[in-house]
Amino acid sequence: MAHPSFLYGTAWKEERTAPLTRLAVEAGFRGIDTANQRRHYFEQAVGDALEAIYREGKLRREDLFLQTKFTYAGGQDHRLPYDPQADYPTQVRQSFASSLEHLRTDYLDSYVLHGPSVGRGLSEADLAVWKEMEALCRAGKTRVIGVSNVSLGQLHLLAESAEIMPRFVQNRCFAANHWDRDVRRYCAERDIVYQGFSLLTANVHALGGPEMVGMTRRHGKTIAQLVFRFAQQVGMLPLTGTTDPRHMREDLASSTFDLTEDELRQIEAVGVR
Repeated sequence: MAHPSFLYGTAWKEERTAPLTRLAVEAGFRGIDTANQRRHYFEQAVGDALEAIYREGKLRREDLFLQTKFTYAGGQDHRLPYDPQADYPTQVRQSFASSLEHLRTDYLDSYVLHGPSVGRGLSEADLAVWKEMEALCRAGKTRVIGVSNVSLGQLHLLAESAEIMPRFVQNRCFAANHWDRDVRRYCAERDIVYQGFSLLTANVHALGGPEMVGMTRRHGKTIAQLVFRFAQQVGMLPLTGTTDPRHMREDLASSTFDLTEDELRQIEAVGVR
């Protein structure tokens, strides 16, 4: 399926992962983001929820957009989804196979590198992992591939060596740097979809000012709805990880109104000092 306009993020949910995934789908989310990283995600519980939904005949696999990630051992705890002594291509294949099993599917809509192995530049490991992800994409096991937690410089380096460009870039999005404007601009120029996460939690102090409060009154919307609508209107694919069913519905309703160009400019600059 084509990607939806909103993703539900399943990080940091632990034993609530399955019921919250179910609530999100019932609220109307059709895109689910997870990772095969037991330290912060419970990927198998996402699959448990989806399996029950399929079994009840409420939705089919093809009605959903499923995205998960390969995470290096440095970002994992002891519950690794691969042999840490294996070479990187083997780790990718093992992690991918484990994800398919967890999510009860034979393909993914998007498979994402959960961040380069180094803080600056790209390592040989990153290039080897990306090459294996390209092979999975060519084989039709994942429809597209992407990368998360990445800098503009790292994107430039990836573009130089990649045979298949990332379809998605997923970053934590800070208002203080114009909502990652440089990376978003790079993505827009290359038909890469920018996925923004922590849009609310990373920007709490920037979002309580008079401009935002005035907008909530004018539109009769919440701060969260303004932020998510801003994200969508500037070409971003936002993630929300809310655990509140009412907020799930409100977040999805963000697409039912429009901000003016002036309001978009105000939100773009809201956290910049």
